[in-house]
Amino acid sequence: MRHLDAAALAARLPRRALVDALEQAFRSQTVVPPRQHYSFGPEGQNPASLLIMPAWRDTALGVKLVTVCPQNAARGLSAVHAVYTLFDATTGVPRATMDGPELTHRRTGAASALAARYLAAADATRLLMVGTGGLASHVIESHAVVRPIREVRIWGRTPSRARDVAARLVAAGAKYSIEPTDDLEGAVRWAHIISCATLASHPLIHGAWLHEGQHLDLIGSFRPTMREADEKALVLADIYVDTREGALRESGELVQAIAGGALKASDIRGELSDLARGTVAGRVDPRQVTLFKSVGTAIEDLAAAELALA
Repeated sequence: MRHLDAAALAARLPRRALVDALEQAFRSQTVVPPRQHYSFGPEGQNPASLLIMPAWRDTALGVKLVTVCPQNAARGLSAVHAVYTLFDATTGVPRATMDGPELTHRRTGAASALAARYLAAADATRLLMVGTGGLASHVIESHAVVRPIREVRIWGRTPSRARDVAARLVAAGAKYSIEPTDDLEGAVRWAHIISCATLASHPLIHGAWLHEGQHLDLIGSFRPTMREADEKALVLADIYVDTREGALRESGELVQAIAGGALKASDIRGELSDLARGTVAGRVDPRQVTLFKSVGTAIEDLAAAELALA
């Protein structure tokens, strides 16, 4: 059985090929049971969590194991660790284990880019990245393979981290201009595509800042108490999600807007599978404001893992 570390995965998962692989995966029939959550660790402390995320189809079966240990900050360790295991779906024989964080970062960026392929304006050249964590560079580079991005601005709560992300992309040979910004409202108004990957619990993006033709990509919130955009942004936009079931259960933007009566579940126009299969239209009017909300799905992990071994 093989093991692919982060460097090996990066070499085997080129951005455009991964976006295409996800598109094919969302067109296929894949079984994705609900992710399982368990708490572990000493009682009376902030509990650690184990997440189990399986998916399978005719060709392969895979499962991602994720641990979240809040106490790790005091130990000088990352709070989140993960590993992915891919099996042969016919024999059940393990084929490979893979670095979980690298797989997750790359497939998450690719999912946002796949949505942008259908929802962002074809001539979108200006991208704003809100958030400076591990996902930021993956999201930027993934969008750049599906749209003609020429200018990128990066905003974060800690300006030095925005500068660091920009410097790393420049050093990696980015073919677009990149600069950090501390003017979030101005950058939102400037951008054609706005991507958010933060842990915000209060809205960072306000509908009053948006204008015709923009595409808003919300990645960060994965609990009902989290949100990156306000209700006005959601009401203004045509909304699409990676999966309805996951988004309606976990996206704070949608959960809170529906609970408050600003939206109905039926206001979601479609899932990534609908867009990939052509059963729902994406952008049809240059004046549309489109919004894609992702919470992650094991379909994406499985597609990325299969591509890595192709």
